[in-house]
Amino acid sequence: MKARNILQISIKSIPDTGKDLVLDLEPEWFAPWREEDPGLEFSQATIHGALHLSKHHKDILVRGHLTGELTLACSRCLEPLVTPVETDFDLLLVPRPFAAGAEEAELTPRDLDQDFYAGDTLDLEAIIREQIILMVPLKPLCQEACKGLCPTCGANLNQESCSCTTEKSASPFAPLAKLKG
Repeated sequence: MKARNILQISIKSIPDTGKDLVLDLEPEWFAPWREEDPGLEFSQATIHGALHLSKHHKDILVRGHLTGELTLACSRCLEPLVTPVETDFDLLLVPRPFAAGAEEAELTPRDLDQDFYAGDTLDLEAIIREQIILMVPLKPLCQEACKGLCPTCGANLNQESCSCTTEKSASPFAPLAKLKG
């Protein structure tokens, strides 16, 4: 788990010129994620990337580029598919305010590109995890014309046809159409 160690960065170790990190996250690196969250959208992942950390007074700018592959389930037929992913991100880490109030506040667009840190060590794993999860497509498809599963028998309609009859169900809005007329 060598990559986990390089994601723990002492703020004092970041020189004025900045610090570069190279990431090679192989499938076994993600095993603890699957243990923590069995509903994780991807079953396998290989991610490579580069991070650049630079200090701006007490703030730290994290710039990153991640690329790799995620093994997902097709949202229609549930067959596994390998999806290439890539992202660039910038995140400003600012010291956590001492008096953290419980009041609600509306986030501004600037707030979305900023996060907090506390102490003398940065834990970049949460940032990397967030960026990888953001790369997961909302509806991954094995192919654009995927036919999905039969709602009656569960057959994969891409591989076989089923003999289920498809009854046209009445629309839940049918009673409203009677009121209109």
